[in-house]
Amino acid sequence: MKHSMQISESIGLGTILALSGGFMDAYSYIERGKVFANAQTGNMLLFGVNLSEGNYQTMLNYLFPVLAFALGIALADTVRTKEPNLLHWRQISVLTETLILIAVSFFPTTLNLPANSLTSFACGIQVESFRKIHGQGIATTMCIGNLRSGTAALSFYLRERRPEQLRQAMYYLGIIVLFAIGAGIGGNLSANYGIHMIWVSCGLLIVSFLLMFLDIEARRSRA
Repeated sequence: MKHSMQISESIGLGTILALSGGFMDAYSYIERGKVFANAQTGNMLLFGVNLSEGNYQTMLNYLFPVLAFALGIALADTVRTKEPNLLHWRQISVLTETLILIAVSFFPTTLNLPANSLTSFACGIQVESFRKIHGQGIATTMCIGNLRSGTAALSFYLRERRPEQLRQAMYYLGIIVLFAIGAGIGGNLSANYGIHMIWVSCGLLIVSFLLMFLDIEARRSRA
């Protein structure tokens, strides 16, 4: 049976979310005290380093975003199981993420810890809500899993010459490139224009929210 792809798994939506994911990571790192919004491996590394050096106050800057990220995942999973009729559960996730980031934009740099924690919370919501592109498990908020899967698919293609494996590799590696582009834009704008530049991510998320209405209308027309 042919897979009926939802717009939440489309490359177009994945592109927007990957740009936003990279932007958020660069924003939190450049503008919010060199803490990662998405890259929780980096945060855990810095947490461990500061713990070993006895920098107990500093280590909290990296611990709380990790915990908030996990809570964001849990919230998205909870919303998924209690989907209302008015909006798709993924739309609720994106809308929640947008509102959180709007609030973050008004936090001064003296409140970087809660700002980073909320940003990571929003990223946790995104990573749990959007886990596939064209049926492939692809993350729009981090790169290591995509790099592993993309490289494995490319290696398989070079051995077997199956076109679908090359296509899969391009999906994974393309999302990595888009994430990097988002990070580059986010780093530049954040460094030059300050804390309110997270509004760019909000704009991208609003576009994602609106695009998912197309999926709802298409499903209604087929009903």
